[in-house]
Amino acid sequence: MAGPLRGLKVVELAGIGPGPMAGMLLANLGAEVIQIERPGSADIGIEMPPEFELFNRGKEKLSLDLKDPAAIEALLGLLEQADVLIEGYRPGVLERLGLDPAVCHARNPRLVIARMTGWGNQGIMAKSAGHDLNYIALSGVLAAIGARDGKPAIPHNLVGDFGGGSLYLVFGIMSALFERQTSGRGQVVDAAMIDGVASLSTSMFAQHAAGLMNLDRASNLLDGGTPYYDVYRCADGQWLSVAPLEPKFFALLIKTLGLDAGWIARQHDRAAWPELRTVFTECFAQRTRDEWSALLGHLDVCVAPVLNLDEAPHHAHHASRGTYAAIPAGSNSMLAPAPAPRFDRTPAAATLVTIDQPDPGATLRRWGVAEQAIQFALLT
Repeated sequence: MAGPLRGLKVVELAGIGPGPMAGMLLANLGAEVIQIERPGSADIGIEMPPEFELFNRGKEKLSLDLKDPAAIEALLGLLEQADVLIEGYRPGVLERLGLDPAVCHARNPRLVIARMTGWGNQGIMAKSAGHDLNYIALSGVLAAIGARDGKPAIPHNLVGDFGGGSLYLVFGIMSALFERQTSGRGQVVDAAMIDGVASLSTSMFAQHAAGLMNLDRASNLLDGGTPYYDVYRCADGQWLSVAPLEPKFFALLIKTLGLDAGWIARQHDRAAWPELRTVFTECFAQRTRDEWSALLGHLDVCVAPVLNLDEAPHHAHHASRGTYAAIPAGSNSMLAPAPAPRFDRTPAAATLVTIDQPDPGATLRRWGVAEQAIQFALLT
């Protein structure tokens, strides 16, 4: 494996959502990640064919029955050699399995134990069930997204699971590894999605406290409240994103569209916004989305087409950067996001497919697990 994290050893206890994505991000950048699967692991009722499990790319899989003491001993043998343990169970489950952080640290004081939860490992809701939608709802974020007179809009599970979850978990892991260089000791990282989402909303709280953001949806600068930060339907029914916030970009757009130059001085006149929105709506409805893209795409007017998942990978900009990569998927291939971010000296060259399940004994031996523990584990 290549990349800036080459040499980092990670054990990931299989789960769903943010934990596996965090493991993928580390594997993409060169970390050696072994994913421990438990027989009968919980799921959400969606069966994903293995070749499309992109979160597992670059990882090795190892099946261990963690209800068996022999398997726990083998896992502890792995953790003795690991830098990081990622787990996403409800609070208390790791302890019931015999993998209490104190036990793990007794075997490997340098181990970083990264715990991914929804509500956190403490708090009155710590052991309650929940999902992305619940976390962004309780944090105040969901209430701010959507049409003014409609219900809150659900932004897939990008904000809670992956923004507030995976990215903060990886940030916590790397921070603990950095601190370990000084102390020589690992620690527990408590990455709660509810905390991450709250952190993501920092600017919203600041703007609201300063009187620059109100609580009504689609009535503020960055939520579609302004006519110059919105999406407009084009002649072919497709959509165009329009976001010239800065006066110089707004002025250039007005001039390029051939609209009344008087609008330039009225950009921030809230009383004029309804009329300007109507002007933009009528204007952008006169051409197709791709015609507007061709006309405006090379100008500094902050306009971009709204692309779907089939279209996005084929956009010329993505092609020029290699934003998406072809990944084997069964007998065919699929386009999926390439590893990010990028590094100039240690570029990522992660395996873009899941590593076939190795011989469990070989994997355990390679990591230096005691032979007796291996033999007991393989008998389970």
